[in-house]
Amino acid sequence: MPPFSRPGRASAVTLVATLLAVLLPAAAARADSRTVQGGRLDWGIKSSFQGYVTGPVAQGSWSLTGGAATVGSGQFRFHSAQGSYDPSTGAFEAAFSGGVRFLGHREAGGGNALDLTVSRPRVRVRDGRGTLYADMASKAKGSGVLTTRSRVPLATLDLSGIDMRGGGSPLALTGVPATLTAQGATAFAGYYPAGTPLDPVALSVDVLEAAGGQASKPAPSAPTRAPEAERPAGGFREAAVDWGVRRTFREYVTGAVARGRWALTGGAQDGGALFRFPAGRGTYDPEKRTLDAVFAGSVRFTGAHLDLTLGAVTVEVADGRGTLSADVTSAGRPPEKAVPLVTFAAGGLRPENGLATVAEAPATLTEGGARAFGGMYRAGTAMDPVSLAVAVDATAELPPLPDLGEDAKPASPAPASTSAPAPAPARASDSAPAPTVWIALGAGVVLAAAVALGAALRKRRPRTTD
Repeated sequence: MPPFSRPGRASAVTLVATLLAVLLPAAAARADSRTVQGGRLDWGIKSSFQGYVTGPVAQGSWSLTGGAATVGSGQFRFHSAQGSYDPSTGAFEAAFSGGVRFLGHREAGGGNALDLTVSRPRVRVRDGRGTLYADMASKAKGSGVLTTRSRVPLATLDLSGIDMRGGGSPLALTGVPATLTAQGATAFAGYYPAGTPLDPVALSVDVLEAAGGQASKPAPSAPTRAPEAERPAGGFREAAVDWGVRRTFREYVTGAVARGRWALTGGAQDGGALFRFPAGRGTYDPEKRTLDAVFAGSVRFTGAHLDLTLGAVTVEVADGRGTLSADVTSAGRPPEKAVPLVTFAAGGLRPENGLATVAEAPATLTEGGARAFGGMYRAGTAMDPVSLAVAVDATAELPPLPDLGEDAKPASPAPASTSAPAPAPARASDSAPAPTVWIALGAGVVLAAAVALGAALRKRRPRTTD
């Protein structure tokens, strides 16, 4: 008899085919999973809660942390998406940076009875169901006990009528309804019961091509720098200054009154809650902690009865104080050069690991700044903080800007497919092998099974005599 009888050969073929049918589609699905890198999530959390915090009862305020910004009317923008997306199944997960802290109900001892922070939101979609997670820190109503929780399933997302499969880059969602979960209600310090509608969620993220491909967006080019020989004595390798002007001014520009926008030119960059003016040139004395530098780029604000450009930004630091100035061009007024706009504390401008920095120093509007803004704000008004970074050696790198992803109009929810959805892959752990490993493992299992079956059949084969 031949080594394999026909029934044995048929059984081996059937087993191998079955294993391939089970393992290889799953491996292929994992191989199609793509990296999410860059993008933003816009969410107001709950607009009525914002109004309560800043209203006559709580008499409080909110502040942004970790590079979060505001956009539109009453929305917070979280940045630098990182995660994964599988276009074949619609499985999606992305974590965002930044946070917002609400304070209210000032206490006699100086604290706040209302103290709630929502940060690092994360959106996960599996099997057509969506959940928004967040890190939460909150004081319980009544007891005042502060509790910190990580990755709280804060809200369920209604993805009805949305087919997550087959998306490209940027991948965008808008107007997704959100509902407070039971765990979210607890983490929200009991201000709202489970089932309470929250503000809708919008997101736009960049999706890299499949393994071996390139990013869908080009890498930003670095500002050109002068050769070493052209730098004056006492100079520095690189410098940048970050300033958002004033949050309420940005909201005014894009709001219902001005209905305007801003535009960046000359290398200036948008960091969400701030503008970066790069490619600093000038002199820096680390012993005296003095700086005299001019930066590239400009920002122009336009809208109803508004046309204001700030450019040729300079920073001077001496005796622990900094002054940020700019050339000011405003409709209806003659241009002005080097107008001192704000002053800020800069006593800590000393090198550490090749980098001298001032981080989020509170800034105060000057008389010249008040004139530049057409009297909208008085001298002495608190403006957005100033951050400054000066690289004094070749190994130092400037702090990164938030990654807001590509500018793309969010797509409207796509109609659900009438065909049966593809089965979703099993949830992957942080230590899951790479897709190529899963394919190799699947092929190995198939081969091992075939070999084992062959050995078993050989053992069962009737002995023959010569």
